[in-house]
Amino acid sequence: MTTIRIIDADEARAVLPDLCEILSDCINGGASVGFMLPFGPKDAEAYWREIAAAVEAGGIILAVAEVEGRVVGTVQVGLASKPNQPHRGDLMKLLVHRSARGLGLSRRLMDAVEREAARRGRTLLVLDTATGSDAEKIYPRFGWERVGVIPDYAMWPEGGFCGTTLFYKRVSATRR
Repeated sequence: MTTIRIIDADEARAVLPDLCEILSDCINGGASVGFMLPFGPKDAEAYWREIAAAVEAGGIILAVAEVEGRVVGTVQVGLASKPNQPHRGDLMKLLVHRSARGLGLSRRLMDAVEREAARRGRTLLVLDTATGSDAEKIYPRFGWERVGVIPDYAMWPEGGFCGTTLFYKRVSATRR
């Protein structure tokens, strides 16, 4: 059985080992998501504890995908807090464990977090992803608009610069 759900801070802390495993697996699979190799599940603990605290403070929406009771995917929306951006959110870290890819979890995670962001008054979401990555190819299929590329924006986990491609999507509370 597969479940997609928005979780609170206590639930995030309860599934911390799974979240750490997902992040480690994706980085070791080449995902440029802010961390460098070598990177193991233990290296991810501090990051996920910060995310749980941000969820608790109301600054992040966190969604997870579970297969047979195990969390195998996740995505976040950071809720912009500046007074001139109450309508905007930043989509971050769409991650699916390599063992669970091909099940449609990315699309289902995106749909859930986009609906929740709209429910919370966000009408515009933005994201950036490594240019040339597998992730860059999926966002247009999910209705995201490509804006452009910033060269040498970040680094691949194994080293070497990579560009980042920027995307946006308008969402509304009536979206189902």
